[in-house]
Amino acid sequence: MNILILKASGNRRGSSAMLADEFARGARDAGHTVTEYNLIGKKIGDCIGCGRCGMAGACVQKDDYEDELKGLIRTTDMLVFAFPVYYYSWPSQAKAVIDRFYSFTYELTGMRKKAIMLTVAWDSTPESFEIVEAYYDRICSYMHFQDCGRVVGIGCGTPDMTRTTDYPAQAYRLGVSL
Repeated sequence: MNILILKASGNRRGSSAMLADEFARGARDAGHTVTEYNLIGKKIGDCIGCGRCGMAGACVQKDDYEDELKGLIRTTDMLVFAFPVYYYSWPSQAKAVIDRFYSFTYELTGMRKKAIMLTVAWDSTPESFEIVEAYYDRICSYMHFQDCGRVVGIGCGTPDMTRTTDYPAQAYRLGVSL
Protein backbone atom coordinates (compact mmCIF):
# COMPACT_ATOMS: atom_id res chain seq x y z
CA MET A 1 0.00 0.00 0.00
CA ASN A 2 1.18 3.54 -0.75
CA ILE A 3 0.84 5.79 2.30
CA LEU A 4 1.13 9.57 2.37
CA ILE A 5 1.78 11.21 5.74
CA LEU A 6 0.81 14.87 5.85
CA LYS A 7 2.78 16.51 8.67
CA ALA A 8 1.34 19.80 9.89
CA SER A 9 3.57 21.00 12.69
CA GLY A 10 6.11 23.79 12.69
CA ASN A 11 8.20 21.70 15.07
CA ARG A 12 9.78 19.09 12.81
CA ARG A 13 10.98 17.17 15.88
CA GLY A 14 7.90 17.68 17.99
CA SER A 15 5.43 15.23 19.45
CA SER A 16 3.21 14.83 16.38
CA ALA A 17 6.34 14.30 14.24
CA MET A 18 7.41 11.60 16.70
CA LEU A 19 4.09 9.78 16.25
CA ALA A 20 4.32 10.16 12.47
CA ASP A 21 7.87 8.81 12.43
CA GLU A 22 6.91 5.80 14.54
CA PHE A 23 3.85 5.12 12.39
CA ALA A 24 6.02 5.34 9.25
CA ARG A 25 8.57 2.95 10.75
CA GLY A 26 5.83 0.45 11.55
CA ALA A 27 4.23 0.75 8.11
CA ARG A 28 7.60 0.28 6.40
CA ASP A 29 8.33 -2.72 8.62
CA ALA A 30 5.03 -4.15 7.38
CA GLY A 31 6.16 -3.70 3.77
CA HIS A 32 4.29 -0.54 2.80
CA THR A 33 5.66 2.42 0.86
CA VAL A 34 5.55 5.62 2.90
CA THR A 35 5.95 9.19 1.66
CA GLU A 36 6.20 11.96 4.23
CA TYR A 37 5.14 15.46 3.18
CA ASN A 38 5.76 18.33 5.56
CA LEU A 39 3.22 21.07 4.99
CA ILE A 40 5.29 23.65 6.85
CA GLY A 41 7.21 25.86 4.48
CA LYS A 42 5.09 24.82 1.51
CA LYS A 43 3.13 27.38 -0.43
CA ILE A 44 -0.45 26.16 -0.06
CA GLY A 45 -3.07 28.84 -0.42
CA ASP A 46 -6.49 28.77 1.13
CA CYS A 47 -9.40 27.80 -1.09
CA ILE A 48 -10.76 31.12 -2.35
CA GLY A 49 -14.19 29.70 -3.20
CA CYS A 50 -14.13 30.92 -6.78
CA GLY A 51 -15.74 27.70 -8.04
CA ARG A 52 -13.77 27.71 -11.31
CA CYS A 53 -12.56 24.16 -10.66
CA GLY A 54 -16.16 22.95 -10.59
CA MET A 55 -15.08 20.45 -7.92
CA ALA A 56 -13.53 18.46 -10.75
CA GLY A 57 -10.71 20.44 -12.32
CA ALA A 58 -7.52 22.35 -11.84
CA CYS A 59 -7.42 24.95 -9.11
CA VAL A 60 -6.70 28.48 -10.36
CA GLN A 61 -3.99 28.80 -7.73
CA LYS A 62 -0.57 27.69 -8.85
CA ASP A 63 1.15 26.61 -5.67
CA ASP A 64 2.68 23.56 -4.01
CA TYR A 65 -0.75 22.02 -3.53
CA GLU A 66 -1.62 22.11 -7.21
CA ASP A 67 1.94 21.41 -8.41
CA GLU A 68 2.98 18.66 -5.96
CA LEU A 69 0.53 17.57 -3.32
CA LYS A 70 -2.55 16.95 -5.42
CA GLY A 71 -0.60 14.44 -7.53
CA LEU A 72 0.73 12.69 -4.43
CA ILE A 73 -2.78 12.44 -3.02
CA ARG A 74 -4.03 10.94 -6.28
CA THR A 75 -1.40 8.17 -6.23
CA THR A 76 -1.68 7.16 -2.59
CA ASP A 77 -3.94 4.57 -1.01
CA MET A 78 -3.91 6.09 2.47
CA LEU A 79 -3.70 9.60 3.88
CA VAL A 80 -2.27 10.05 7.36
CA PHE A 81 -2.96 13.37 9.04
CA ALA A 82 -0.28 14.10 11.68
CA PHE A 83 -0.60 17.32 13.65
CA PRO A 84 -0.70 18.98 17.05
CA VAL A 85 -3.97 20.39 18.32
CA TYR A 86 -4.02 24.20 18.23
CA TYR A 87 -6.73 25.80 20.33
CA TYR A 88 -8.97 22.73 20.12
CA SER A 89 -8.69 22.43 16.34
CA TRP A 90 -6.54 21.41 13.40
CA PRO A 91 -3.58 23.60 12.43
CA SER A 92 -4.27 25.97 9.55
CA GLN A 93 -1.82 24.13 7.27
CA ALA A 94 -3.81 20.90 7.52
CA LYS A 95 -7.13 22.70 7.19
CA ALA A 96 -5.94 24.45 4.02
CA VAL A 97 -5.14 21.07 2.44
CA ILE A 98 -8.56 19.70 3.29
CA ASP A 99 -10.26 22.84 1.97
CA ARG A 100 -8.37 22.42 -1.29
CA PHE A 101 -9.80 18.90 -1.69
CA TYR A 102 -12.68 20.91 -3.17
CA SER A 103 -10.93 21.13 -6.55
CA PHE A 104 -11.22 17.38 -7.06
CA THR A 105 -13.93 16.32 -4.66
CA TYR A 106 -15.75 14.09 -7.16
CA GLU A 107 -12.56 12.27 -8.13
CA LEU A 108 -11.28 12.00 -4.57
CA THR A 109 -14.52 10.69 -3.09
CA GLY A 110 -14.60 8.01 -5.78
CA MET A 111 -11.13 6.77 -4.83
CA ARG A 112 -12.29 5.43 -1.46
CA LYS A 113 -8.99 6.18 0.25
CA LYS A 114 -8.03 5.02 3.70
CA ALA A 115 -7.21 7.51 6.44
CA ILE A 116 -5.50 7.71 9.82
CA MET A 117 -5.20 10.57 12.29
CA LEU A 118 -2.17 11.05 14.57
CA THR A 119 -2.57 14.00 16.90
CA VAL A 120 -1.23 15.34 20.17
CA ALA A 121 -1.98 18.12 22.63
CA TRP A 122 -0.42 19.48 25.77
CA ASP A 123 -3.74 19.34 27.55
CA SER A 124 -4.46 16.16 29.45
CA THR A 125 -8.25 16.17 29.12
CA PRO A 126 -10.06 14.13 26.48
CA GLU A 127 -12.36 17.11 25.82
CA SER A 128 -9.43 18.80 24.09
CA PHE A 129 -9.90 16.42 21.19
CA GLU A 130 -13.69 16.44 20.77
CA ILE A 131 -13.73 18.96 17.91
CA VAL A 132 -10.61 17.49 16.29
CA GLU A 133 -12.02 13.97 16.25
CA ALA A 134 -15.49 15.09 15.17
CA TYR A 135 -13.98 16.99 12.24
CA TYR A 136 -11.86 13.99 11.22
CA ASP A 137 -14.91 11.72 11.39
CA ARG A 138 -16.95 14.15 9.24
CA ILE A 139 -14.18 14.47 6.65
CA CYS A 140 -13.83 10.69 6.45
CA SER A 141 -17.57 10.33 5.99
CA TYR A 142 -17.94 13.11 3.43
CA MET A 143 -14.88 12.15 1.38
CA HIS A 144 -15.66 8.42 1.60
CA PHE A 145 -12.37 7.74 3.39
CA GLN A 146 -12.17 4.55 5.43
CA ASP A 147 -11.02 5.43 8.95
CA CYS A 148 -8.27 2.95 9.76
CA GLY A 149 -7.43 4.27 13.19
CA ARG A 150 -6.04 7.10 15.22
CA VAL A 151 -3.62 7.86 17.98
CA VAL A 152 -4.72 10.71 20.22
CA GLY A 153 -1.82 11.76 22.41
CA ILE A 154 -3.21 13.38 25.54
CA GLY A 155 -0.65 15.27 27.63
CA CYS A 156 2.02 15.37 24.91
CA GLY A 157 3.12 18.98 25.03
CA THR A 158 6.80 18.30 24.42
CA PRO A 159 8.76 15.42 22.91
CA ASP A 160 10.12 14.57 26.38
CA MET A 161 6.56 14.30 27.69
CA THR A 162 5.52 12.17 24.71
CA ARG A 163 8.45 9.77 25.08
CA THR A 164 7.20 8.83 28.56
CA THR A 165 3.83 7.69 27.15
CA ASP A 166 2.67 4.69 25.16
CA TYR A 167 1.58 6.87 22.22
CA PRO A 168 4.72 6.40 20.08
CA ALA A 169 4.37 2.62 20.52
CA GLN A 170 0.68 2.86 19.62
CA ALA A 171 1.59 4.73 16.42
CA TYR A 172 4.17 2.07 15.54
CA ARG A 173 1.68 -0.75 16.18
CA LEU A 174 -0.92 1.01 14.04
CA GLY A 175 1.58 1.20 11.17
CA VAL A 176 2.51 -2.47 11.52
CA SER A 177 -1.14 -3.51 11.66
CA LEU A 178 -1.98 -2.30 8.17
